[in-house]
Amino acid sequence: MAGILCDSEMGCHSQFCTELPVSVEMEMESLLEKTAPEEAQVLRDDWKNFQQLYKQFIQRERPTSVWEKICRPPAETIQAYESLCMKPLPTDVSSLLEKLVVLKLNGGLGTYMGVPGPKGLMNVREKYTFLDFTVQQIEHLNQTYGSDVPLVLMNSPFTDEETRQSLQKYSQCPICIHTFVHSRFPPLHKDTRLPMLSLEDWFLSGHGDVYASLCRSGLIELFLAQGKEILFISNIDNLGATVDLHLLSEMLHRDLQNPETTCDFLMEVTDRTQADRKGGSLIEIDGKLRLLEIAQVPPEHVEDFLSVSEFKIFNTNNLWVSLKALQILTKQDSIHLEVIANRQILPGGQDIIRLETAAGSAIGSFSYPRGVNVPRSRFLPVKTTSDLLLVKSNLYHLCNGSFILCEEREFDTVPLVKLGTHFSKVRDLQIRFENIPNLVELDHLTVSGDVTFGKDVVLKGSVIIIANHGCKITIPSGSVLENKVVSGNLSLLDH
Repeated sequence: MAGILCDSEMGCHSQFCTELPVSVEMEMESLLEKTAPEEAQVLRDDWKNFQQLYKQFIQRERPTSVWEKICRPPAETIQAYESLCMKPLPTDVSSLLEKLVVLKLNGGLGTYMGVPGPKGLMNVREKYTFLDFTVQQIEHLNQTYGSDVPLVLMNSPFTDEETRQSLQKYSQCPICIHTFVHSRFPPLHKDTRLPMLSLEDWFLSGHGDVYASLCRSGLIELFLAQGKEILFISNIDNLGATVDLHLLSEMLHRDLQNPETTCDFLMEVTDRTQADRKGGSLIEIDGKLRLLEIAQVPPEHVEDFLSVSEFKIFNTNNLWVSLKALQILTKQDSIHLEVIANRQILPGGQDIIRLETAAGSAIGSFSYPRGVNVPRSRFLPVKTTSDLLLVKSNLYHLCNGSFILCEEREFDTVPLVKLGTHFSKVRDLQIRFENIPNLVELDHLTVSGDVTFGKDVVLKGSVIIIANHGCKITIPSGSVLENKVVSGNLSLLDH
């Protein structure tokens, strides 16, 4: 069980001290003394980062007071992608790419979809993994333009070893691949707000830790010494997050006469749909761009936040960052990340609070931040088997590791697919689909209950298939379902 803490659950923060008790510090020090030196140093760094986050959590403003400050961001701070495409690229594209570093957030596991091990190593399509597609994309860039774009993977303690072992198969690829591991933090007892120091309870710190952990790895200094200037950060399971030359060119644009046209932090946003209502949105508070996550929204304003008409864009978590600006801010300890406090009940029944941060919330710490409203094609995450069904289908064809929407589809939008609990694991897709249906003309698909599909099924328009409890529906091979509702008794109705 997990959830976001509201004001009433959090209580008044003033009753809690912002500094941890001496007894907690002594207990932590005793724990470190019993740990191997190399691991102890990692834990010390994690503990230091946690203390900063803890202090911010205790001192933070109540969400209600933050809500009252919210303004829509000025139009000039959210640029249309089409306007960037109108600017000519340099004839020597390699001069752009030589300034670039690509970083993929690779800390998650595939357990949610029933796949053991790192999600980045999960088979997605044609036996290729998320990591395979990333390597193919960068390899194509380097070979096409004679560039040397390196790849960086931010692993977690749960994905690091297996991921590094898998990198051996890319030893002949013309790519320099680096890895580092991000932090773990202790959870808090919900009632006392004190940390649980048992290491088996520590959890991942959230992808906002990318800046501190990257700095700690020494890679920022290495890349700056190599002449790199721009860091492109994205989730490894977002198959739309490829290197975009227009966005890279915009980040490298310098006008000394008009420094406000410089961009040191660029967030890709895209139009919200009903499927994206919970995604974080860009706002302005006290004259600065900020990222507003649903975790920061007081309960009485959640419906306002979920309104697509009020909050029209959301963060794709594709971020372009100036390496030099990042180095300066991290050295000054000036990157402010909003704390996300999540309540969770552990299997043993303990009620805890997990403190996390999001990488996009760093936008308020940079001097010249900007949003760019990009096409939806740059946001193609695979979080569920519903998403996986789409990328496995003929909706997309592969080109050098990139997923391209097929030309036969009349619309740029992707179908809305909702698969029920019988389809929640990858293994379920393999069992319940003899092969992936033709989805080129599909708008909406809902499947619930014990349903299986034969070979070469075609789905068009809006299709709803519901097998009631105790019933089973088998869609025969070669079936064409267009705007149909299929009920438990396999009756076909116009929809």
